[in-house]
Amino acid sequence: MEIYELTQSTKPCSYLENEKALFRYFYIKQCNVFFYEELLQRGWRRFGNYFFVPICSNCDACISIRQDCEKFIFSQSQKRILKRKITFCVQKPTLSQRHLELYNQYHRIMNQKKGWEYFEISLDAYYDTFVQGHQEFGYEFDYYIDGVLAGVALVDILPQSISAVYCYYDHAFAKYSLGSYSILKQIQIAKEYNIKYLYPGYWIKNHYSMGYKEHFRPFEILVNRPSLEDKPLWVKE
Repeated sequence: MEIYELTQSTKPCSYLENEKALFRYFYIKQCNVFFYEELLQRGWRRFGNYFFVPICSNCDACISIRQDCEKFIFSQSQKRILKRKITFCVQKPTLSQRHLELYNQYHRIMNQKKGWEYFEISLDAYYDTFVQGHQEFGYEFDYYIDGVLAGVALVDILPQSISAVYCYYDHAFAKYSLGSYSILKQIQIAKEYNIKYLYPGYWIKNHYSMGYKEHFRPFEILVNRPSLEDKPLWVKE
């Protein structure tokens, strides 16, 4: 395992106006699953070979959360979502023209709906972010409706954890609730394989883009910002 720490200056926050964001970055080749588990427990995330955690000095709005999948109980409405006619396939992360079209279409619509910044992703950028660095733990969950690739979730599966890396989908299939379906499917798989936790990423309470994670209670929150040597402190929200 090779670890290189990268430095980055502050930049405008993607989620909160008038705030500056700063992340700590590692570039890790051949990251072993046990070290990755330690990072997840301390609030780190992954894109490609890049692992990162927020270290903003003046803001702590981004909160790391996790679901205890063993104890999670599906509501009746969540069970109905899981029963929808969606064909579920698992493979290692890949890249096709349909992936690029679906990804860019999703972000164009989110730009219109929620004001996300829109930059059309290139083949190289997609590969660097979502395909490269999957190593032994990275997978792709594909969701097909009537034979059409309608959604893609990039997911890391480790012995004690599933990390929801990223998800995008075709809004033409809005009635299928693909965003919710993806999270629920990951919890369902964790239950089947006795995987303790799902890490769905950062949560900002009542935020127009990040608040949806409140729909999957109960969850635990990380109440400190531990270093690699510190013990992470998780409590029920």
